[in-house]
Amino acid sequence: MNYIIMDLEWNNAYCKKKKGFINEIIEIGAVKLDENLNVIDTFSMFIKAQLGKKLHSRVKELTNITNDDISTGTPFSQTMSLFRKWSSGNDTVILTWGDTDIRVLIENFRYFNGISFIPFLRNYVNLQKYAQAFMNISKADQIGLSAAAEKLGISVESYSLHRALDDSLLTADLFKKIYNEHMLSSYTLVCDTSFYSKITFKPKIITDINSPLIDKTKMRCLCDVCGGQCERVSEWRVINQAFRAVFLCKKCKRKIRFTIRFKEYYDRVDIKSSSVPFIEKKEISVVAVESTGDKIPTEEEK
Repeated sequence: MNYIIMDLEWNNAYCKKKKGFINEIIEIGAVKLDENLNVIDTFSMFIKAQLGKKLHSRVKELTNITNDDISTGTPFSQTMSLFRKWSSGNDTVILTWGDTDIRVLIENFRYFNGISFIPFLRNYVNLQKYAQAFMNISKADQIGLSAAAEKLGISVESYSLHRALDDSLLTADLFKKIYNEHMLSSYTLVCDTSFYSKITFKPKIITDINSPLIDKTKMRCLCDVCGGQCERVSEWRVINQAFRAVFLCKKCKRKIRFTIRFKEYYDRVDIKSSSVPFIEKKEISVVAVESTGDKIPTEEEK
């Protein structure tokens, strides 16, 4: 069993063919570990830019990669062919910090090679997800690589952060600290059709109230004072991609503004709701004044 920890750097470039932007990969770095977690090889290459000939200033600032580096690199398809040979093996597991690199890699294979899968990816672990579970960090609080390393007592000073190979080496050191064979196996995914369907699915907010994905039983408002069910007294409106309506608690004789949002993921619908007291807007009475040019008296002058 070999473990390959991979990292990518990319530049957001405009693509005329797609009439939109694409995250074009400009560097790949990887570390190969044996079953005893010893480093047995590394891989590092610049990838020749074919879409964005110049790097965004933010990318240059973060990575210290230059325009010369991406103009003299190896084309994407050739680089990936070399990486495939280097990483070959049915018992190889590829790990990345978060799955964004995998999504970007699929995007680049789709554009440059016309395929929607990664030829060398057979088994995969989202190491960020695994690390958060190992370190008992909530899923809602996504932790970055540097923060996780420091939390584990790993100094990041000796690494050139935001460079593919160095980020891979840092991730490998972190991996050694949290390695648990049994736990890791439960986070190892087989990269089949289902895997690609899930990882390429784009979450979206549901704003059609008639969508069959909406659970209408969740669109009920309970009074935060008495706990009783309130009666809806206004139409549902879509505000900031969420459904909102006013409810009335007849027992407490108070109105509540209830907001609920439905977000569709590949395998679930996430629901978030909130309620606050509804404050009636006071009507402002406007008195028509004949335009005579006279000064309108103040309260003291009346």
